[in-house]
Formats: sequence, C-alpha cells, structure tokens
Amino acid sequence: MVVPQLRAMAWGTAGGRAFGENGGMAQRAQRAHLGGDELEVFARGLPKAEVHVHLEGCIPPRVAAEAAKRHGATSPVTLEDGHPKIETLRELLDYLDWSCGLVDRAEDLAEIGRSTSQRLAASGALYGDVIVNPTHWPHWRERRGAMVDALAAGFTAGEREGGARIGLCVSLKRQQSERDALAVVSWLIEERPERVVALSIDGDESAGSHSGRFREAFGLARRAGLHRCAHAGESSGPDGVREAIELLGAERIDHGVRVVEDPALVRELAERRVPLDVCPTSNVVLGVVPSFGSHPIDRLRQAGVRVSLNTDDPELYGIDLAGEYVRAAATFGWGVEDLGALARTSIESSFADEPRRQAMLESLDGYLEGWQAG
Repeated sequence: MVVPQLRAMAWGTAGGRAFGENGGMAQRAQRAHLGGDELEVFARGLPKAEVHVHLEGCIPPRVAAEAAKRHGATSPVTLEDGHPKIETLRELLDYLDWSCGLVDRAEDLAEIGRSTSQRLAASGALYGDVIVNPTHWPHWRERRGAMVDALAAGFTAGEREGGARIGLCVSLKRQQSERDALAVVSWLIEERPERVVALSIDGDESAGSHSGRFREAFGLARRAGLHRCAHAGESSGPDGVREAIELLGAERIDHGVRVVEDPALVRELAERRVPLDVCPTSNVVLGVVPSFGSHPIDRLRQAGVRVSLNTDDPELYGIDLAGEYVRAAATFGWGVEDLGALARTSIESSFADEPRRQAMLESLDGYLEGWQAG
C-alpha cells in the first residue's frame, strides 16, 4: 500500500524487447476497441472482483470529517470538498495515520464497511478481498475481534443494499516481530472470524529481506486453510516477489510490477500462473513508475503473466475500479477481449468460495456474450 522510498523506474527499450513490446501495436490494431461513453458503460457494468484494496484507503471523507470534529482534530493535508489532496508519499502517510487514528467507534467501522461494499459494486465488482492491517488502527489494535465484528456488520448491511460481497485479508506489518505475527495468526486460527479469508503482509519492503521472519506464521495460516497474499515487487525488486512465493507461499502477489527487471522471473510467473494484483494509479502517485503510459502491466500481459486491475487506496487517490479499467484501456489500446480477460483473472484469483467464484464467472460470460451480440 505504501512505498517508503520513491523510485522512478525507467522502462526502456531493453525491457520492451524482453517482453515483446515491439510486436504489440499490430496485435492491438486487431482488437475490438471501445471509446468514450461506450467504454465507460462497458467497464462499469463488467462483472469483476477487486482483490487489492486497503480498508485504510477506503474511509469515506464524511466519516473522517465527523470523527475529526468529534475529536477536535485538523487534517494534516489540504482537503478539497472533504477529499484529501495527496501529491506526495509523506502526505499519504500523514493522512493515513491521522484518519485511522480518529476511528474509535464501532458504528464508524460499520459505515466504512458498508460504503466499501457499495463502492465496489458501483464499479461492477461482485466481490472484494479487502486488506486490513490492525497496526494502523490504534483504538482497535488490542480489540481485533471487535473490529472484525463491526466491519462484518457493515459489509452485511452493504450487501443487503446491493453491494459487493467482502472477504477480509488480515495483514501483518513487515516491521512486526515474529512473535507478534504468530500471535495474530494464532488468534485467526482460534477465533476463525467468519469474514476473514486470508493472511496478508504489507509495509516497507525496501529495507532488506524480512520474509524469513514471517515464514512460520504463513505456514501456520496455510495449514489452517487460510489463503495467503503478500505485497512484493513494489518498493522491493524481483527478489521480493520470489521470496513471497517461496518463503511465504503467497498465492497472489500484491503489486509485483518490478518483476519486469528479471525476464526469467517473468517467464516463471507466467508458467506457474501466479497472479499479480496491479494498481497502476497508485504506482504512479507513489513514484514506482513515472507515468501511467510507462506502466509495465501491458508488457506483463503480453508475456503471459496473469494480472488484475485494482485501486489500492481509492479514497486517497480519488479513483474507482471502473475508472482504472477505462484509463488502462484508453492508454494501452485494450478492447473488449482484453478487459474481459482482466476481469476473469480478478475473479479466478479472488479468495471467494468456489460456488461464488463460479457464479461470478457465469455472470461475466453472460455479460460478454450479451455485449458482443448487441
């Protein structure tokens, strides 16, 4: 979610040759394109899942504003119509700590959960894997069970109002000790909160390898039947992705875009069908890539890597999932087939239960058939 060290990557011609970029224009010319309002309608209605979104980046501005008024607190960043204006990493971190620190009531958590479910549905998402890291929420660090219960109530309310189904990925922070990580996993195994589907890990990847410290915790989670995902290849290079897979047993990689620095690993990910949960706008805002147009997601797709589109922290960036589909399609010349493939990967790589996953895939197939027939 957050990159502690901004890094402007130069995706040069060597990278383009390695991943087949030069042959991409002819292929794109043959794709069925959409434009303008038609693209927006298609992208928003396209059945999909979102598998990389942080609860910390989903706090509605009205909830933060009301909590700030109650606490007599002032936002550390400029607000425009109640929305934070985030232009630097420091501003993102300051606002994140401030807004999460204001939330001390169960009803606020429930509202965050309800609005998150509805936000996803408004972009055509039928399901979402939402990451939550208790270390960011000072009023709830020692009340994890009460926190999950309050969020679950909000998710349920959102679903009853037509929102997306939500599964929670409880995340460790890379700066936590091995002992603290094992305590979190032990709690998950003993309590088995209904909404929790996975163990995650996020935080600073750039200070060196921390994966070995969390190997036992992820092993316990796997043996207990929990899914696993891990942030890697954002502020860490390709080695971070390899460690997440080999040491932590991650089924999905959150971000992972810096694998383009290692063509052999790109080929391995394609062969092993390991999905990357990519967040292009977040990568641009935080300086992982210099621009949307230089983002490597299209080259990764052409190399056969399974990728999905996601928002990371939508309320902090002022974006939504359908908008990411539209922006990527317009930038890379993607058509109906390409966007449908991204949606399919998002559903197949989600941690939804199998009946729900199959139902979502059927909805996607029906949508694509209806669109093409029309």
